[in-house]
Amino acid sequence: MNNYDIIIVGAGASGVFMSYELAKLGTHAKVLVIDKGAPLENRVCPIKLGSKVCVKCNPCHIMNGYGGAGTLSDGKYNITTQFGGDLHAYVGTEEALELMEYVDHVLCSMGGADAKLYSTASSELKTVALRNNLHLLEAKVRHLGTDRNMKILGEIFEFCKDRIEMKFFTTIADVKVEDDGSFVILTDKGERYSCKDLVLATGRSGSKWIGSICDGMGIEQKRNRVDIGVRVELPAEVFKHITDDVYESKIVYKTDKYNDMVRTFCMNPYGEVVAENTNGIVTVNGHSYADPALRTENTNFALLVSNKFTEPFKDSNEYGESIAKLSNMLGGGVLLQRFGDLVKGRRSSARRMGKCFTRPTLQATPGDLSLVIPKRQLDNIIEMIYALDKIAPGTANEDTLLYGVEVKFYNSKVQVDKNLQTKVKGLYALGDGSGVTHSLSQASASGVYVGRILAEKYRRE
Repeated sequence: MNNYDIIIVGAGASGVFMSYELAKLGTHAKVLVIDKGAPLENRVCPIKLGSKVCVKCNPCHIMNGYGGAGTLSDGKYNITTQFGGDLHAYVGTEEALELMEYVDHVLCSMGGADAKLYSTASSELKTVALRNNLHLLEAKVRHLGTDRNMKILGEIFEFCKDRIEMKFFTTIADVKVEDDGSFVILTDKGERYSCKDLVLATGRSGSKWIGSICDGMGIEQKRNRVDIGVRVELPAEVFKHITDDVYESKIVYKTDKYNDMVRTFCMNPYGEVVAENTNGIVTVNGHSYADPALRTENTNFALLVSNKFTEPFKDSNEYGESIAKLSNMLGGGVLLQRFGDLVKGRRSSARRMGKCFTRPTLQATPGDLSLVIPKRQLDNIIEMIYALDKIAPGTANEDTLLYGVEVKFYNSKVQVDKNLQTKVKGLYALGDGSGVTHSLSQASASGVYVGRILAEKYRRE
């Protein structure tokens, strides 16, 4: 049996920053980080190496490994409590913002200082948006870019590696609580580890796993939402006046037809669209680079419709997975459709795509999204595109590209206290895996927060 004081399950944003804080504070606790993905240097998507389609790596290098899903997804940190999670509901708004500012300080100290800090506060865009029934959420945004983000994570790893033990390509099969309150972890390789404090920081890709652990221990979970939508790609010039000013614009719109909320998400100026594999299901995402030489001629962003369900339905993630599976069934992965074809009720074909002025950055299968996305969500997305066209003329052009589907799976929110500790003493749930946070900044901040709590505990002991 390998004995530790603290075991962190997941090397995503929350796990990385928790291990960093424990290393920085010089705790004498023996700490182990376990992740089912690869070390940072081995996280290379085969599509980048020339594969034309997602080959469904297990585990997916985009979603798993050191740094988590945020590693190869743009490195965008939003300092705000208006979106990105509910960390402030547990630790207070002031402390939540201070923790996110601290995360930003660490990122800058590790090589991110050259990345510009944008702000949507007092932006002229906010006024223009309001005039068109669009609502711009306030945030400070530090865009590192995927390339710079990788280098920063490498620096953090170097800082931690001699102080914190890390084990990759390892999946946890079971967790048991001993009579003395300690935890025993069994891996897929037959290994056994024990610890006094266990931290669940699995991120969104570990949603089913963390749910099963909580169910087995009788920990209450509040069923959360699932966001379903498309990834929009268009010429960068269309949104240039917005992205040059605020970079990341989180815009919310309430549709006239259904009174549903639609929002922009993860805007990537001069970026590229990418496929990602979540538990064997291929969905779509986007990112961009800091290096101008790696930039494209397009900007991409998601349009997402939030779906919340009432009794008796409980599994919102299963609903999202079912829709994504339809896309995989019809297109062998990601589907692609011109906006003009969608509104005219016709399928985008290879012939029509050959005449398209907007060049796609991801090789996807031309098709018909109306056969995949439910009518209500699709109507909402179309209405949102026309609304955005009022502040960014050209958004509703026929050659605007729509990739589908994009699904954001949110964990059922795990019942935790103000220390992010469950009712099982010594068992913590943090980051996006807990349902408490939904962003890089808040997930990282939650890792710092629990890291400080446990560092103080072991200092006293």
